[in-house]
Amino acid sequence: MDSKIEIKVTNPKKVDAMGHPAGPGHSSAPPPASQTSHGHWPRHREGHQEGWMVDFKPFKKWVPWLIPSFVLVNIFMFIMTMYINDCPETSNNCVAKFLGRFSFQPFYENPLLGPSSSTLEKMGALEVDKVVKKHQAWRLISCIWLHAGVFHLLANMLSLLFIGIRLEQEFGFVRIGLLYLISGFGGSLMSSLFIRSGIHISVGASGALFGLLGSMLSELITNWTIYANKFAALLTLVLVIIINLATGVLPHVDNFAHIGGFISGFLLGFVLLIRPQFGYISQKNIPPGYTAPRKPKHKTYQYVLWIVSLILLIALFATVLVYLIRGVNMNDRCSWCHYMSCIPTPLWSCDQQQVYCQSTKFGKSLNLTCISNGKSEMFALTEETSSQVQQLCSKLCS
Repeated sequence: MDSKIEIKVTNPKKVDAMGHPAGPGHSSAPPPASQTSHGHWPRHREGHQEGWMVDFKPFKKWVPWLIPSFVLVNIFMFIMTMYINDCPETSNNCVAKFLGRFSFQPFYENPLLGPSSSTLEKMGALEVDKVVKKHQAWRLISCIWLHAGVFHLLANMLSLLFIGIRLEQEFGFVRIGLLYLISGFGGSLMSSLFIRSGIHISVGASGALFGLLGSMLSELITNWTIYANKFAALLTLVLVIIINLATGVLPHVDNFAHIGGFISGFLLGFVLLIRPQFGYISQKNIPPGYTAPRKPKHKTYQYVLWIVSLILLIALFATVLVYLIRGVNMNDRCSWCHYMSCIPTPLWSCDQQQVYCQSTKFGKSLNLTCISNGKSEMFALTEETSSQVQQLCSKLCS
């Protein structure tokens, strides 16, 4: 695969929907079994208030439409990217040539069945130089709607459907939409601090997906009182998160986007996904003639987590934005941080050396000569960009 492409891949486990406490009732029958977006959780707790039973039933279920819309937008953007890529115009070794201009770049350039890095750059991939020096901040958002290939797209969209729909059913499109977008933005910010300028670009929605995973963890913590078998539920979710983060140490995977998205979603979950504590009864739900002890809607720790998380999130985003504007490369300040994104093994190397070519332009043609092996070739360019030239140089020197 072209060394310039950094993808954000995740494959979270399939999870199920969650039930929460609602208003009281008089039935002595046990509440229906509930499931949560964190896995197969046990039933929520039930209790008695002043001689009458409080039944815990699911909150209102929302009809999910935003997450399916996000999936359709991602698919549409990939189709548009392949249309603009038009592989037959630049290569004679396209994969699936019968697709015409929708055919894929050669496997040695992109093994994920997708476009070239120059096309992704043109469509809005995250490239630090363009964000910092050319003030193209919109790339911090546009990159989360792009994917490096069919396999990349499928992995992320299936994960988004399994996780996102359940969360949207429980918390509604406003909160989950904000979680998705802000987490994706946070993943892009973190990624931009560690992407080496001029060498890598980054695309993918998995920063936002990890934000949803992070919010599931904080939702479990802040709504602790409404769950039974809490520690089993927490252990299951933490295990799923660790497994998914561990995939980020593979080469060509942008784990910094995963980490940034996860941290953003984790903090946002305390702010956006707070639920009433166990035993809280809204006065409007108390039947006529009954009295019930007043209980605060939220526990003190929930308010504390809400305030602390909001402050930390704002401070974190502000700090990273200042570093980004100043063009700080965190690899220069943290000699070990690169291991969080790729751990070298005998099976693969994390070193991605940039190749160099000497170029001579003749009208709309460009003659490149690889410095390392001396090979020379003439290329016809419709639009000369640094990414496209680097791509051709990599091909010539391989």
